[in-house]
Amino acid sequence: MDWIILENEAQLEAIDQASESRPQLIFKHSTRCSISSVVKSRLHKGKLPDTVDFYYLDLIAYRAISNAISDRYGIRHESPQVLLIKDRKCVYHESHSAVYMEDILDAAQL
Repeated sequence: MDWIILENEAQLEAIDQASESRPQLIFKHSTRCSISSVVKSRLHKGKLPDTVDFYYLDLIAYRAISNAISDRYGIRHESPQVLLIKDRKCVYHESHSAVYMEDILDAAQL
């Protein structure tokens, strides 16, 4: 999977703008968490739609961005966590062992 690395808060505005024409997915990953590693591996195995942009946030390195995401979309921080952004809103979010590519793809069709 080709992730777009999320490493500065300015990218959140770009994600919002892009979400007006195609869904944007943010994956919040903790490099210190075994569950997060399992979820990341699970996502890598899923079918990747070319109609969704996938962003990867390393929570250990960029915790402030995670906090900004929580504030921006009104979603409580979890790890691991995915947020699907469409039309500048979080239309789907899930965390921990409940993250599956199939569910993300279903939500992207809203």
